[in-house]
Amino acid sequence: MNSKRQVNINGLTIGGDAPVRVESMLKVSLDKHEEILAQCERLMACGCEMARAALPDSKFAPDLKYLVANTKLTIMADIHFDPALAILAMEAGCRAIRINPGNMPLNRLNDVITTAKALGVVIRIGANGGSLSLNQLNEAKGDRAEALYIAVREQAELLLGQGFENLILSAKSSSVPECVRANELIARHYPDFPMHIGLTEAGPGDGGIVKGTACISNLLLKGIGDTLRVSLTDEPEREVRVGYEILKALELRTRGVNLISCPTCGRRRADVMKLVKVVEPLLKNLPDGVSVAVMGCEVNGPKEARHARYGIAGTPGGAVLFREGQSVGEYKFEELEEVLPKFFSE
Repeated sequence: MNSKRQVNINGLTIGGDAPVRVESMLKVSLDKHEEILAQCERLMACGCEMARAALPDSKFAPDLKYLVANTKLTIMADIHFDPALAILAMEAGCRAIRINPGNMPLNRLNDVITTAKALGVVIRIGANGGSLSLNQLNEAKGDRAEALYIAVREQAELLLGQGFENLILSAKSSSVPECVRANELIARHYPDFPMHIGLTEAGPGDGGIVKGTACISNLLLKGIGDTLRVSLTDEPEREVRVGYEILKALELRTRGVNLISCPTCGRRRADVMKLVKVVEPLLKNLPDGVSVAVMGCEVNGPKEARHARYGIAGTPGGAVLFREGQSVGEYKFEELEEVLPKFFSE
């Protein structure tokens, strides 16, 4: 978005003029080779561009090496506390690691930086609302958003002081207002560096999606954020799909079809929910960015959805089909399953 610098992880560019990237995190233990590779395949199929993999113990280093060697998905190793694990991850082939430098002894952090420089590794640093120190909170006078910024500033200055600039910055919280303000402060003070954004511990289902979307959209509309993760208590594939839906809604990226459908009301001539279920399976082969409208009546039919390439509007006897605002025929509902495949192929 607005960052001036761009980093490159095995050909995946982040920041600068690159599109906002969509990430997730692998939710399978590294030693479950077949299962974790299958998850990587599913993630790539729905557009995931990078996934973090937790490396909690040195015994999993050979498994991380196996993963990196056997998947085309870009892997970022997620490291906590132990600088030796960060070095093992880089030696295993990871060209991106996530660390909290403030949790590492300075002499060992220097070893991590030296290895990262030698191998061209990108380091993502970041603070989490649950790991703020008493000193950071005191300096911020209890303002947790300010404390998150202070934590990131401390981490950034540790690496920049050692001449390391191949960075991605991040600050996360489970509070939407807190997370947004913290990232605004970081973007204001470090405008050059790419930023990873997201709400941590958003939770499951609709609530998690709403909270994550509220945070991420708020930041993206301010030009903040170069890569994102929607952190859900769910399968990682859903995180990726929701991430793309956010970018599509903000008109920042187009992946898949833009399906427009009315919420229905007492004027509806057709069961829109039923129509949508008939239509959705037919959209998989349409080009990215194509708009399809499903409307319940003539009031919000072709005129309201005139910019859609394909459209359906309910009528008393079935539905009228329109293409780019122009009617192409009216059909009974029971005819649609036969008519629609040809309609969407033209």
